[in-house]
Amino acid sequence: MRQGKGIENPESRFSAVLVGAAKMPGVRIDREAYLRSALARHCPEDDIRRAIEETPAAAGIPAAILDKLANDSIRYEAGKVSALSAAAGIPGVFALPATVPADMAQYFGHMLRIAQKLAYLYSWPDLFSGDGDDVDDATMGVLTLFFGVMFGAHSANAAVGKVAGMMSEQVAKKLPQKALTQGLVYPMVKKIAGYLGVEMTKQSFAKSLSKAIPVVGAVVSGGLTFASYLPMAKRLKKHLSSLPLTEPRERTGDVQGKVIRGSVVVQRPERSDRL
Repeated sequence: MRQGKGIENPESRFSAVLVGAAKMPGVRIDREAYLRSALARHCPEDDIRRAIEETPAAAGIPAAILDKLANDSIRYEAGKVSALSAAAGIPGVFALPATVPADMAQYFGHMLRIAQKLAYLYSWPDLFSGDGDDVDDATMGVLTLFFGVMFGAHSANAAVGKVAGMMSEQVAKKLPQKALTQGLVYPMVKKIAGYLGVEMTKQSFAKSLSKAIPVVGAVVSGGLTFASYLPMAKRLKKHLSSLPLTEPRERTGDVQGKVIRGSVVVQRPERSDRL
């Protein structure tokens, strides 16, 4: 009985889907490869290298370029996930038991893809830097918060802002493990995961209805996916682009290797000339 309740727990249900989506082929974005490809037509090699080694903000990449690249990525992922959703809607009602779980999995997979792309453009560290298929708790936490922002949970906005503030103050290149797994942000992560589990169930039911009629179901399913995915991705873009991590850090001619933050000068470690 207790086991059944655990399975039905919205928080556990969302976490299971998130981990499953993260293990799907093609879902994880290689941060270095993505930044190099995205910035190649807009920035010189030195800026690209610094954006990869540090962050796009540290490289001084203009906000207009980052916003354009973010919008391009959003349109690409939205079009791709909508086409896949439409294809899943063609078989009709007899294939519902197979197509709805698969459709939900690929939908969440593409949410993960755009979350990573936006995070890397707006100066977050590599979210899947470890080897293997496992997703560490800190990454699970921050991705849960990103999904919360996409679904419109205001508490997720605040939590993501706290995490970004910690990283900005420490000029950190890794997620704040303690804050996300046992510190002050962790209770917010758990609460948002429960909320997302409930919302996920609602979306699954809506997708089931949209697929009940062959062909017509394909059109409706693809349209619903596009109509929901696009604004959610834009919501995350808007929030990430407004955080302290995106503030440009400029080097003055007199102070090599230092970062200017308002009126405070912060010493930056010397960089190696090696690639």
